[in-house]
Amino acid sequence: MKILVTGGAGFIGSHLTERLLQTGHEVSVYDNFSTGQRQFLKAAEDDGRFELFEADLLDETTLDSSMQGVDFVWHLAANADVRFGTDRPRLDLEQNTIATSNVLEAMRKNNVQNIVFSSTGSIYGEASVIPTPESCPMPTQTSLYGASKLACEGLISAYCEGFNMRGWIFRFVSILGERYTHGHIFDFYRKLLENPSNLAILGNGQQRKSYLYVHDCLDAMFQAVENASARVNILNLGTDEYVQVNDSVDLITSHLGLTPERSYSGGERGWIGDNPFIFLDCNRIRSLGWSPQYNIREGILKTLKWLENNHWVLGSRE
Repeated sequence: MKILVTGGAGFIGSHLTERLLQTGHEVSVYDNFSTGQRQFLKAAEDDGRFELFEADLLDETTLDSSMQGVDFVWHLAANADVRFGTDRPRLDLEQNTIATSNVLEAMRKNNVQNIVFSSTGSIYGEASVIPTPESCPMPTQTSLYGASKLACEGLISAYCEGFNMRGWIFRFVSILGERYTHGHIFDFYRKLLENPSNLAILGNGQQRKSYLYVHDCLDAMFQAVENASARVNILNLGTDEYVQVNDSVDLITSHLGLTPERSYSGGERGWIGDNPFIFLDCNRIRSLGWSPQYNIREGILKTLKWLENNHWVLGSRE
């Protein structure tokens, strides 16, 4: 099978690319390298079944060319920086919603029938139902990122209905693991390297979050693609636990042997759109026979150890 992975040089996408190649598929990666890393593709580039398209998803001509002969699209490319959405409000529209529209239109033109999409638990806003199921009444959106991803879901559903496509939409919690370059562990570790005696924490540190290890995430997606066969399949991906931000800080500082003074910006939210409690009901994906192999504590420590051994990535987002 020939597969196109958008965002394939990124954290999750590069792991996905390697796994698809290992299982015998031809894989084309489409990435503009705004956040993706060439080093993440080193193993893939040695495989004769690998092809790279270095371009933006707003480049419709290159996108159309990349889609020729493709059987399946795994669409992971996105602007994922929720925190700075209000600073650059058009970025989420362009890199998430318009980009997804372009992917779907290129699929339609090239008769590609299958799409996997990485959505987000942020589409639930500040949910009234905890743990939050896929059928939760949709609340007011609290971030431009979440709103843009929800619009993508709507487009995918409409294309599946209108053009006989099939879609798998995954609403992730935050993902942890090797090649992680964005999020609280990355930020805290970099801050502690710069100043081990003080750690600035956004909000009050009591925000409750759920996390999932990257290979557990991939296992879940493959399980769903193989076993969920509706026209549009929407599934939450997460663990059956959550931690406070302060719990993460405890794990990180204990592993590093540090006891920094903690300073808090205050309030329930670290920024606009920082939902104080994210915890997803994952019974739907579990009913397909999947369960995570790693808990949140293990995911945090595996991520931290990888960052300790890969300091080069700490400057990659400057």
